[in-house]
Amino acid sequence: MDRILIRNGLIRTIKVHPLDNVAIPVENAPGGSEFAGGLRCREDIPQGHKVSLTNLKKGDAVIRYGVSLGKLRQDAPAGTHIGEHILELPKAPGLDELPWGNSITVSLPKAPVTVFDGYEVPGNFFAGTRNILGIMSSVQCVAGVLNVAVEKIKTELLPKYPAVDDVVAINHAYGCGVAINTRDAAIPIRTLKNLLHNPNFGGELMVVALGCEMLTLDMLLRPEENISENVIVLQNQQGFHGMIDAILGMAEGKLQKLNRRKRVSLPLERLCIGLQCGGSDAFSGITANPAAGYASDLLVGAGGTAIFSEVTEVRDGAAFLSARCIDRETSQKLARELGWYDAYLEQGGTDRSANPSPGNKQGGLVNIMEKAMGSIAKSGNAPIVEVLAPGETPAKRGLIFAATPAGDFLCGPLQLAGGITLQVFMTGRGTPYGLAPAPVIKVSSRTALKNIWQDLIDIDAGTIAAGEETIEETGLRLFNMIIETASGRHKPWAEVYRLCNDLAIFDPTAAT
Repeated sequence: MDRILIRNGLIRTIKVHPLDNVAIPVENAPGGSEFAGGLRCREDIPQGHKVSLTNLKKGDAVIRYGVSLGKLRQDAPAGTHIGEHILELPKAPGLDELPWGNSITVSLPKAPVTVFDGYEVPGNFFAGTRNILGIMSSVQCVAGVLNVAVEKIKTELLPKYPAVDDVVAINHAYGCGVAINTRDAAIPIRTLKNLLHNPNFGGELMVVALGCEMLTLDMLLRPEENISENVIVLQNQQGFHGMIDAILGMAEGKLQKLNRRKRVSLPLERLCIGLQCGGSDAFSGITANPAAGYASDLLVGAGGTAIFSEVTEVRDGAAFLSARCIDRETSQKLARELGWYDAYLEQGGTDRSANPSPGNKQGGLVNIMEKAMGSIAKSGNAPIVEVLAPGETPAKRGLIFAATPAGDFLCGPLQLAGGITLQVFMTGRGTPYGLAPAPVIKVSSRTALKNIWQDLIDIDAGTIAAGEETIEETGLRLFNMIIETASGRHKPWAEVYRLCNDLAIFDPTAAT
């Protein structure tokens, strides 16, 4: 899709595609205020909300991004505020016989660098960007003990091992009281298994179990990993202090090994990043997400891997994504994963209309169709080489779609399980989101957000809407920050302040 930014008028507007019959004002437009060409607001139109550019009739399609966002429930003369209340959400596009391979971009922009300084992890597809001791609980029952132990490790042991960046408790609300043998139990189980092997944990495995949980150690670890050097079972320890002593003793052995690791220069094919957006607004799809997409294209063009996600936020653009799949098999898996999620939502008594959030709507997004078209922009233009089910890890390098929920706190752990070692997070409304196992670079869609959150936003993409930078220029700035962050030479704000969300594991199965 073209993303031609057309700015004009006393109050500036942005029209994304030549076919669009709506635009968004870059600032609040009071009723009666004037745009270029004599267009005048018929009512107050908040920043980022849509204004009709021509006289539209009931039943007409509202076009943004060159696609229909739905049909009008009433007439909307030029200058009308096009809000959620006057627009019908179109039916979800079908998933049968999706096109594939007919929109493949073979020429991607050339990256200015092709290496980064990372940590080799023997046997791992990707390298680490951080050197972290990750300690996983097998069940929520042990989280309290593990949290106390981790605090002691950080204060008493970690200062002795300066080459180790952090110690992270990988706690979760899974492991017992669940239907462990149902078909969909494969999702949380493989998520935890693969999360344990994230490259940022350096290949050092450490699990704290209770001893009677339904998620047994043989489900979480391979046979050669399920050994006393990697596992502590609390029911086998002598009281609370015995538990803490056992955890600290094992942790010190792991820290000694991690402390010997060194960064080395590696090709970008060893780097895997995640792309996610949260707290989106109407500017996300024209500033922050396209800039991230350009940075992704630079990385993929240099041999690297970028994973983008969020099923409901791409569902309405399925045909656009499928056309970029490199083969029929990839396209068919895309259709299967999107179809599985349709059924999952239906079983829960809802559908894709449950997204967007109230904050998204305040930022100008009227429905999931509009949100999806903006969300897809973060994938850039590279071919899609692979589709992952929730919690799976890649077998290929390049641009990959991982089927995850749209919620930030569910998507993040699934991307970590997929092997990302750094995440780029785009936001329009703002969120202090972060991940303990990986640095998160925060990109704002509006300069106003950067201005009030100067010490939380790392890259301001609002410069694109202001006409101060192009998408490519902002994307290049972001790419350079990705390389500096991956190489350990830069810390994003979320990492500086150690902001991190709980690791919420996606579990679609029944509780018992």
